[in-house]
Amino acid sequence: MKSSIHLYFLLIIPIFFSGHQIKKDQKSSLDKRTEISRVIVGAEQLLSPEFFSKIQNKRIGLITNHTGLLPDGQHLIDVLYKHPEVELTLLFGPEHGLRGEEDNHVENGMDSKTGLKIISLYGKTRKPTAEMLAQVDVLIFDIQDIGARYYTYIKTMLWAQEAAAEQKVPFIVLDRPNPIGGDYVDGPVEPIAENGSIPITHGMTIGELALMFNGNRKNNGLAEADLTVIPMKNYDRQQWYDDTGLPWIKPSPNMLTLKTATMYPATCLIEGTNVSDGRGTMRPFEQIGAPWINGTKLAEHLNSYQLSGIEFKPIRFVPDSIVDGIKIYPPKFLGEEVDGIEMIVTDRNTFKSAQAGIYILDALRTLYQERLELRQRRLDGLLGTPEVRLKLEAGESPKTIIEDWAIEVDSFKQKRKRYLLY
Repeated sequence: MKSSIHLYFLLIIPIFFSGHQIKKDQKSSLDKRTEISRVIVGAEQLLSPEFFSKIQNKRIGLITNHTGLLPDGQHLIDVLYKHPEVELTLLFGPEHGLRGEEDNHVENGMDSKTGLKIISLYGKTRKPTAEMLAQVDVLIFDIQDIGARYYTYIKTMLWAQEAAAEQKVPFIVLDRPNPIGGDYVDGPVEPIAENGSIPITHGMTIGELALMFNGNRKNNGLAEADLTVIPMKNYDRQQWYDDTGLPWIKPSPNMLTLKTATMYPATCLIEGTNVSDGRGTMRPFEQIGAPWINGTKLAEHLNSYQLSGIEFKPIRFVPDSIVDGIKIYPPKFLGEEVDGIEMIVTDRNTFKSAQAGIYILDALRTLYQERLELRQRRLDGLLGTPEVRLKLEAGESPKTIIEDWAIEVDSFKQKRKRYLLY
């Protein structure tokens, strides 16, 4: 079935006033303008006349987590559960669980508030089965992504979309912003099953990715999902999350702030080494370290690359097992004081996080070749290819490695254009 894409535009009427004082009615108008100019996410429009017919009197399966909130604080689970004209039947949770408090594989469970069954899509089951989808008439996805390929919510949506296509169940994606902006596209390009390839930073919203995955299925002769993307209003792809007017809700236990998300495409690669990525601290992915690192020396070496929009400073930290009140998977060097560096973004619009990750790996290998471990399976999995690791081990420069992926990135950018909604 062909995808149905619905775009609606909001007309904002300019408000004019004169003088130094704003009258009460004028102030009210200005407040209203501020409200309607914030980004309106797809979930806010699901029950609108334009889209409600797609779920009215239907059994609904909902893939979501704690980020599936409306701006008034209500969770989409509760809104749908209370609605008299829909039947919320099944809940599906991604990595970190429905409430975003798990940092390991997640088991099935039951939602204490509604009594509905929760099926984990980050345990033994990664893809909804035919038996599960036989219980629903429509499958909805509403989760806040962070804009990096190796953040697992993208894969959760992909596999759900595949299942919906195979079982001929309509699939609705409620679009949300790309927190780190929708323009930065970079990094080695990884094939994702039969659904094409994407680089580390893809510069797309979750809804745009769903459209691309569907298009790739069609190009490969596979059944398309009956897909509806409910888009955002007032969204500009150049916006960072703090430009949207929406509150930040950490999408996972270690994704504490927008600063964390900004650094994540670079420093998540440290997971593929024997160096701490800062997990177990209140600044995960913003700092890295190990007992055998000299932070001052490493910072000097990294600063010598003169990377745009980023500075490196020496730091010491002690990883803990509790972060922001949540017990996390035991981090590297738990309870040990480690020496390392912190990364300070000075200009996020010029900072190239996917490239910075390669420079960080190169600096560690240059200074600590005898101590550094590049863990093949994990690092290759994150990079999407063994080629980058092999080139690093062969002593190729980061500049050459980055130039080598440029052709694939340019090809992706051309393909990506046809699926952009904003």
